[in-house]
Amino acid sequence: MARRLGIASLLLALTCAPAALAQVSDADRATARSLAVEGQEALERKDFAAALDRFSRADAIIHAPTLLLGVARAQVGAGQWIAAQESYSRILREGAPEKSPEQFFEAIAAAQRELDALAPRIPQVLISVIGPDTATVTIDDAPVPRAALGVRRPVDPGDHVVRASAAGFAPIEVKVTLAEGASETVALELKPAAPPPPVKPRPPVAPRPDQGASASGSGSSRTVLAIAALGLGGAGLAAGAVGGVLALGKHGDLSERCPGGRCDPSLKGELDSYHAMGTLSTIGFAIGAVGVGAGTVLLLTAPRSPQRAGISITPVIGLGSAGAKGSF
Repeated sequence: MARRLGIASLLLALTCAPAALAQVSDADRATARSLAVEGQEALERKDFAAALDRFSRADAIIHAPTLLLGVARAQVGAGQWIAAQESYSRILREGAPEKSPEQFFEAIAAAQRELDALAPRIPQVLISVIGPDTATVTIDDAPVPRAALGVRRPVDPGDHVVRASAAGFAPIEVKVTLAEGASETVALELKPAAPPPPVKPRPPVAPRPDQGASASGSGSSRTVLAIAALGLGGAGLAAGAVGGVLALGKHGDLSERCPGGRCDPSLKGELDSYHAMGTLSTIGFAIGAVGVGAGTVLLLTAPRSPQRAGISITPVIGLGSAGAKGSF
């Protein structure tokens, strides 16, 4: 029965609107009535979010104390007591025109009664800040004016987060739970922030061990190859020299035994030996020249290291001998 009377009261109030509301179109008036009915139904089943939405929409179309009263009641149910307090106070401030429906004056009287009952239930918090005067303070990310610090401030019941911050100071955060009618004090002390750690200079970048080893290894390998080439060249030159000396001696002997360049067939074996010695000498000298040349080039182009700075190798070639000498 109460539900029907509440909805009927809303419908009557929106139908018998004063002249100031007569400019609203019939379509808007019908929409506002439909929203008001839905809001009242949601309020009675304690669906406060839906009730707040419907009453707020209806009041935006046709502003009336009956609709704003529905908004305030939905805000109380949703725990938005500070907003509800302002909605009730607005109803009282605005009042209603003289020729308004009786339901408007009943809504104003109900707003006064409900505001008087709500006021002592609203929790309060006193926030004090110890630190710089430039501190920024927030409750649930909403800024708190400096003039509101150190005095009782009404807040909605429930959990809240109070923060304070300032340049050069470590921020501080306090969580507080406020019950119905409770009064709490939150003290925030800002302490200077720790200085940042000194920046250490970066040490110079040293060459990686593998880089030095690579360069040293490359130079050492070229030196070994150079010495091996020189050795091979020396051996080739030595073989060429020995073969040349033997070939010259054989040539002198055959010259005496073969007058006019004509040799007896019985000397064919000695002639073949002479030619073989000449060929050996030629090949030896060729190999020696290539080896000594390659070794010299490798030695001269190998990277120098401190260990090799005082080393020098010189090929030595003599009659019937070949080799290399070095200084350290």
